[in-house]
Amino acid sequence: MKPIIEILNNSHQKKEFDCGNSMLNNYIRQQARQDVKRDLSACFVLNDKLSQKVIGYYTLSSNSIPRDDFPDYLIKKLPPSYVNLPTILLGRLAIDKNFKGKGYGELILIDSLNRCVEISQNLGTLAIVVDPIDIDATKFYGKYGFIELSGTGKMFIPIKTVEQSI
Repeated sequence: MKPIIEILNNSHQKKEFDCGNSMLNNYIRQQARQDVKRDLSACFVLNDKLSQKVIGYYTLSSNSIPRDDFPDYLIKKLPPSYVNLPTILLGRLAIDKNFKGKGYGELILIDSLNRCVEISQNLGTLAIVVDPIDIDATKFYGKYGFIELSGTGKMFIPIKTVEQSI
């Protein structure tokens, strides 16, 4: 098996995708293509190049977060006129349960972070934001330097932090 990451297309086999979470399963099976067509998000899939079976996926979309949700150290040098700050939302990230524990989660997270850095070179972006679905997801993102946005349930990592670690 030779996995690759590419933008979601009609050739990808997603019917059997099962990450153990029905909301994430239903999203890739039924809604992802529609969101892409409507320009609501971009969906990237990790798939087997030969069978086109989806192993995992993630979505990216533009986003903004209220200035007051960010820690002071991050916003103290920013003009106060920016009430909402530009971010990229890493909206969903999932790995089929048959492929968990093989490093694919890290692989697609790193791919998403690299894409976000590329995007930030052409579009003002302060941070990458995630909204972890459960405690395991919170631990996963925390391992890679994501910080909790106090009182929101969301986590973020500054683009500058990601740039420095690449």
